[in-house]
Parts: sequence; C-alpha cells; structure tokens
Amino acid sequence: MSSRRVTFYHSPNTRSSGALTLLHELGADYDLVEINMKAGEQRKPAYLAINPMGKVPAIVHDGALIAEQVAVFIYLADLWVEARLAPAVSGDPLRGPYLRWMAMYGSSFEPAVIDRAMKRDPAPQSTSTYGDYDTLMKVLDDQLSKGPWILGERFTAADVLWGGGLAWTTAFKLVPETPAIMDYVRRFTARASAVKVKEFDAAMAERHAAAAGQG
Repeated sequence: MSSRRVTFYHSPNTRSSGALTLLHELGADYDLVEINMKAGEQRKPAYLAINPMGKVPAIVHDGALIAEQVAVFIYLADLWVEARLAPAVSGDPLRGPYLRWMAMYGSSFEPAVIDRAMKRDPAPQSTSTYGDYDTLMKVLDDQLSKGPWILGERFTAADVLWGGGLAWTTAFKLVPETPAIMDYVRRFTARASAVKVKEFDAAMAERHAAAAGQG
C-alpha cells in the first residue's frame, strides 16, 4: 500500500533548507537523513547510490527518487494536497501561474544570480535561459509589488521556494533590495516554519562542522 511518508535527504544551509521548510508548512510525514557536506558525504558512494548528482534536496517516496529542487517542491505540494499549498491540477486558474513561477526560479532566476555572483558575462540574450538580468529582476519586482505573496493573496509552495531564495540572495547582495522584494523577504522569514528551520539548521551545521573536524 502506498504511503505518503517520504525519506528526506538534507544538509543544513543549502537548497534543501527550503524543502525542509516546505515539509513543515505541509505538516508532512518524513524521515530525515542528514548529509554532512562539510565531511564530503554528498560525494561518497553511499549517497551517490541514492542521488548520482550528489545534491540535496532529494526525497525517496514509494521507492522512487525525486531530486532537483523545483521538482521536489512540486511533488511534495501535490502529495499533501489538503495543505492547499499548490493550486489544483485542474479547475484552478492559479495552476498555470503557479507552475510558471516555480519553473522560472530554476530555469531563469538561479542562472541569472549565479552569473552575477561569478561576475560572468551572460550568454547572448537570444540563447540565455533568462534573457537578461535587469528584465528578469523587474518582472520579479513587479509581481511582488502586487503582494503579499507571489500569486497575490494566496500563500503557496512557490513562496517557500522564492522566499528562501530571495532571503539568501539579498543577504549576499546578488538581487536588488527593492522595497517590494525586502518586504516579501521579511514576511516569509517571519513565518514559524522558516524560523524553526533556521534554528534547526544552525544546530545541525555546528554538529557537522565538529564531526568534520572543523569545529
């Protein structure tokens, strides 16, 4: 019989922190497996046998691996449908906009931010996955200006994805700190789930550093 309980592979202060926040928002059942990246466990055979990409987040559900950050978010939010963090697959006019913003995070936002962080020239606009940085940031800022959440009044899994991402990227000055973006970050980071995961990750990171001889 199928169960909704998932095995969740997590390392603190990484992209999987957002997935852990989502699990809390969903009230999901999960077994957490720690991956100590300070000790290089993500590149060791035991974890590569689970996720050959050596990345987190990753979940295993009913024997299937679900990896890649956005895929994990979509899968979990659809699995715990009663939490209403994902618009319904059919009949909800927000489903299309929701998927647009979920996909945009991985296909456009992260590549743009990484190019900016690495001080790399982007690909020509005709072939760049995100077009150009300034246009992307304006589209994002315009959407958040409508607030309070990325789809308006309704909080969804997309806000867990973007809220965590924008908290990190604004902290490192990789994204414009506009009033709309910073108000959005403050709303998200004040949520109980985000506060809890931040504290949880801090304790785990300290343990991992000590285990890796870095404490």
